[in-house]
Amino acid sequence: MATPLLVPALLLLAAAIALVVAGLLQAREANPLVEQRLEQFGARQEFEGEGSAGRASNVLAQQLDRAVQGRSFAERLRTDLARADLRLTVGEYLLIRAASVSIGFLVGFVLGRGPTRPFMGLLMGILVAMLGWLAPQWYVAWRARRRLRAFVNQLGDTITLMANSLRAGYSLLQTIELVSRESPSPMRDEFQRVVREVGFGIPTQEALQHLLRRIPSEDLDLLITAMNIQHEVGGNLAQILDIIGETIRERVRIQGEIRVLTAQQTLSGYIISGLPIALAVFLFILNPDYMASLFTFPWIILPILGFVSMIIGFIMMRRIVSIEV
Repeated sequence: MATPLLVPALLLLAAAIALVVAGLLQAREANPLVEQRLEQFGARQEFEGEGSAGRASNVLAQQLDRAVQGRSFAERLRTDLARADLRLTVGEYLLIRAASVSIGFLVGFVLGRGPTRPFMGLLMGILVAMLGWLAPQWYVAWRARRRLRAFVNQLGDTITLMANSLRAGYSLLQTIELVSRESPSPMRDEFQRVVREVGFGIPTQEALQHLLRRIPSEDLDLLITAMNIQHEVGGNLAQILDIIGETIRERVRIQGEIRVLTAQQTLSGYIISGLPIALAVFLFILNPDYMASLFTFPWIILPILGFVSMIIGFIMMRRIVSIEV
C-alpha cells in the first residue's frame, strides 16, 4: 500500500536536496578578489543587511525576503546569521530550513511506514521533521558561539596591540585600522567592518556600537565603554587599555580552567541525555513492531514523560556546570 506513495516521496526528497544545495551554493563566497575591490569603493549596509543585495538570485528567496522584511523575527535572524558569519539572506535561510523539514519528514516516513502500522510513518515523519526544523538553528547558534569564543580569546592580545600603537603615536582610528590588518580572523573581519563604516561617514562611537551588536561580549563592552569615556573626557587611553587587557586575559584564563574542570560533567550530561534516544532509535530499527506498541494510547504517555524528564535533567546539569566569571 505504501509503494505508490514512495515514488512521489522520493521525488520530493530530490527536490528538497536540490533546494539545500542551491541554498548552500548561495551561501558561498563570491569571487574574493571582486569583493575586495568592491569593498574599496562601497561599504555594505549595517550587518543585518549584509549579503542581501544582489545575492538572493533565487526568485523564491527574494519573495521570502520581501515578505518578511520589517518583521521582528526577520531582524533576529539577520542578527544571528551575522553573528555566525554566514552570508545568507533570511529568505535563503528559510528555504534551507524548509528543505531540512522536507527531508526529515520523508526520512521518518520511510523508516516508520509499514502495513501493520499505518500512522507510525506519519508520526515518525513529524518527529524527524521537527528535528530538521531545529537543526539549522542549532548550527547557527553553535557557529555563533564558537566565533564569539574565538573573538574573546583574541581580545586580550588585541588590546595590548592597541595600547602599544597608541603609545607609538597612532590615533584611535589608525589603531583600529592596524588591528584590522594585523589580527587574525574573526578579530580582523569585525574591525575591517568598523574601518569601512567609519570611512563612509559613520562616527567611530556608532561603528563601535555596531561591533558590539555583532559581538555581544561583556569584555568588548568594557573596551568600548573605556574608549567612549576617553573620547568624551580625555585621559591616558593606553594605560587604561593595559589594565583592561590584563583583566580580560585573566578572565579568559579562569574560564579555560573552569571548562577543563567541568568537561567531564558536561560530557556526562550529553551522554546521559543522548543514550536513551540512541537506544530507542536502535531498537526501532531492529524491531519496529516492538517499539510501535509504545506509541499507542495509553502507553504513549511513557515516552512523552521520559523525554520531558530528560530535557529537564539536561537543563539542570547544564545549569550546575555553568559558572559565571
